[in-house]
Amino acid sequence: MALLIHYTIKNSFNRKVTSFLTVAGVALVVFVFCASLMLSYGLEKALVESGNDNNVVVMRASSNTEIVSVMWRSMGDVIKADPAVHAGKIAGEIMVLINQPKRINHEPSNVPVRGVDDASFAIRPQVKMLEGRKYNPGTNEVIAGAKASKSFDGCGVGETLRFAGQDWTVVGIFEANGGSFESEIWGDYNQMAQAFQRPIYSSLTFQLDNPSQFDDVKKRLESDRRLTVDVMTEKDYYRKQSQSFSGFITILGTTISIIFGAGAIFGAMITMYASVSNRTREIGTLRALGFPRRAILVAFLTESLIISVTGGLLGVALANFLGLAEFSTTNFDTFSEVAFPFRMSIGIAINAVIFSVVMGLIGGFLPAVRAARFKIIDALRAA
Repeated sequence: MALLIHYTIKNSFNRKVTSFLTVAGVALVVFVFCASLMLSYGLEKALVESGNDNNVVVMRASSNTEIVSVMWRSMGDVIKADPAVHAGKIAGEIMVLINQPKRINHEPSNVPVRGVDDASFAIRPQVKMLEGRKYNPGTNEVIAGAKASKSFDGCGVGETLRFAGQDWTVVGIFEANGGSFESEIWGDYNQMAQAFQRPIYSSLTFQLDNPSQFDDVKKRLESDRRLTVDVMTEKDYYRKQSQSFSGFITILGTTISIIFGAGAIFGAMITMYASVSNRTREIGTLRALGFPRRAILVAFLTESLIISVTGGLLGVALANFLGLAEFSTTNFDTFSEVAFPFRMSIGIAINAVIFSVVMGLIGGFLPAVRAARFKIIDALRAA
């Protein structure tokens, strides 16, 4: 058996050109497969990391996003009176989309503007000033998320934005652990509500002392006849925001990978058929030495797997470099621009290698069966 293993490894890359092309084909397919999964995972992480398990988001019933949610201030007073809600730990916020040109091509795109108050910062400790300072309440000063600052004109410190018929000065840049808040612009709630003529809340977010209180709070608020609201944890809210787009990316990427994969399988099959044809006498010799058909089958399947897994590992290694890039697109749910990086995970790498193994098994099976079916005399007479 040791002889057969040595023989298999030795011959895996004997045909350098065809083997290289097969490895490259598998690597390309795995690269595309990883890229789609990394893009989906990057979006999900960017949005989910915006949430906190201790924070609860309250929006108008049946509103999928804050953009379309409208809650009267009287509803906010009812929620603030709940025994689980503490003063200073509940933020009534307004969310509006504005149109702003991108820095790279000056094409307009939607940017979310969030009207916030001091509690918004208190319940989200991940939001920290990166440059400049926080806005002064009661003024037309705003702060921009780190990603919005890089992506859009007028969002740098000292620059001016024009929206709601007024000029707004950017006085600071903030970060939020890479979450979606970094794609937003924040300013004083009262100023925003007045400028947009929307004396309402898009959402109310408050912090619980203990996550175990959530079920009772949810039941209490959703059953209150003075309210028509949906209650969810902040993390669940942002997870739902990612599902539509990340699901679309995953399906699209997987479909493309399967199509490309069929080509890689065909390439692997050609390589292995050529290998079998060129080693007919060697196969006969191995059979004459007593190796059974099953061993020949396993040997050629193993050879196909070595080639495909090599391509798979190369594809994963190349995909890792995508982590240096950042992707910007429109979120299907909020219709706003969101920026996020490609993210690799152990699960994605394992799935990619498994995908390459499957390609190797399918591409190498028929040639391996052909090799195993050679009769000893016919094989030794060949070539």
